[in-house]
Amino acid sequence: MSIARKTHLDSLAVGLLLTCCMFWGFQQVLVKATVGEVAPVFQASVRFVLAALAVAAWCRWRDVPLSSRSEPQGALRGGLLAGALFAGEFACIYVGLQYTSASRLTVFLYGAPFWVALLLPHFIPSERLRGWQWLGLAAAFVGVGLALGDGMAGPANAAMPRAWLGDLLGMGAGLMWALTTVVIRTTPLARVAPAKQLFYQVGVSAAVLPFLSLALGEPWGWQFSAFAWGSLLVQALVGAFVSYLAWMWMLAHYPATRISVFVFLTPVFALLFGALWLGEPVTPGLVVALGLVAVGIVLVNRKPAAA
Repeated sequence: MSIARKTHLDSLAVGLLLTCCMFWGFQQVLVKATVGEVAPVFQASVRFVLAALAVAAWCRWRDVPLSSRSEPQGALRGGLLAGALFAGEFACIYVGLQYTSASRLTVFLYGAPFWVALLLPHFIPSERLRGWQWLGLAAAFVGVGLALGDGMAGPANAAMPRAWLGDLLGMGAGLMWALTTVVIRTTPLARVAPAKQLFYQVGVSAAVLPFLSLALGEPWGWQFSAFAWGSLLVQALVGAFVSYLAWMWMLAHYPATRISVFVFLTPVFALLFGALWLGEPVTPGLVVALGLVAVGIVLVNRKPAAA
């Protein structure tokens, strides 16, 4: 399957990325609000089982074959590897949230664009960032650090003596996210329809995460409130289906290093939604952070000067 690729982001890509990052920021708050009622990894399990069913239905409707017989040789191995990395990423996120705050874990998770920028150009030279683009990546990361700095330095951290474990899990999640991107872009999986790429990821997660939940001794039950059920449906159908399908489509059509930097907006949006939902103050540091993230995105996506 040949997919036409673009070298720079257009208005469609920017609009999709902003919408996805805004929703992912909201989803951070939503997941945290649901953990008290639905155990973390069990919550992820239900989310990806529902998402796998939705993606499978989408593939049938769009005549995207789910059988591996029609795929390029090696795509199945790439798909299973991407799925395993995707499942590992979310296992690290949900387990890590039990040891550290969401803001601390988010800092390390959203280091993923650095890993992409470091790893992907070794396989695809056209994805290499130039000097000002590295500066933009650094500016965006510093902006996120400033936005989350109050939460990381607050007195609540004294009550989390094992925060370092959650931090390491967050870093591992970010690395696995980046490696998933590398696998998708550098293996025969790149020639598979984006919906099928996503099916590998949510399908493997749906198969693996329930066993991890049981191994962790999480309670399983189905007597959830209307809010919890609504949260699970939104996480599955909007988060793990619609937004991730849009992300897979963008990975297939645009440079991964350029779209990845947009994810730095997600934790900033999470803080904004926290302010709107939980009444948390918007500090001058957050305003500066938003400016740095905006500058970083502009620099990373700046077109090179004509030779």
